[in-house]
Amino acid sequence: MLPKKSDNLWIELPSVDSTNNYAMGLIHEGLAQHGLTILTAHQTKGKGQRGKVWETEPGANLSFSIIVKPGLLLTQSFQLLATTALAVRDELEKILGDETKIKWPNDLYWRDRKTGGILIENVVRGRQWQWAVIGIGINVNQTKFKGLKNPVSIKQVTGKDTDVLQLAQDIQKAVLTECDHLQQQGFAGIFESYNRQLYKLQQPVRLKKESRILSTNIRGVNKSGQLITGNDVEECFDFGEVEWLL
Repeated sequence: MLPKKSDNLWIELPSVDSTNNYAMGLIHEGLAQHGLTILTAHQTKGKGQRGKVWETEPGANLSFSIIVKPGLLLTQSFQLLATTALAVRDELEKILGDETKIKWPNDLYWRDRKTGGILIENVVRGRQWQWAVIGIGINVNQTKFKGLKNPVSIKQVTGKDTDVLQLAQDIQKAVLTECDHLQQQGFAGIFESYNRQLYKLQQPVRLKKESRILSTNIRGVNKSGQLITGNDVEECFDFGEVEWLL
């Protein structure tokens, strides 16, 4: 079955291995446009952070990817992640309330449970950051999960079904609007808002770095995207350097 393409930069696929993979294929074929969004009802090999698989029930959840022209230096990649995370979080807050938070580096949490995640993949030529593919997965109407540690769906919180396509459209619009704000107004305001919405901000947590267990507090995230922690002594950690123990 051929994908459906609408006039407002949407491609809807009945099934695909990964919307990020499909988006990357469009980029390599020279068919990419800023804002072009790929949505599927069934993602068979969805990607998570560090090679994990994003499990999703067909038709019940939101799996989509947005192609964007970052307009940034590759060293500023955290700015795009933070902008996206804040936009998604703000849309979810409209449904789930202000207990919706951003769990560093790339997850969306409601209370202590994961409701979504973000994975950004880049196309770089030379030193130029040509394109970014923003993959977004949200647990929407699924109520039973296998093998996941602490998932939660919108339906489990609200008790109601959510229109998956409408949610995708709302999030896409929010992400692209915030990307425009990033280009026009800079990162400062987004950065402050991102830090205010951090999961476990100014609260005690347990983190694991290799064989070391840290009992510490979350102080925030710096402009390079490092997690800042500390009780008496401040420490900073890069993506993938520590694991949350929840």
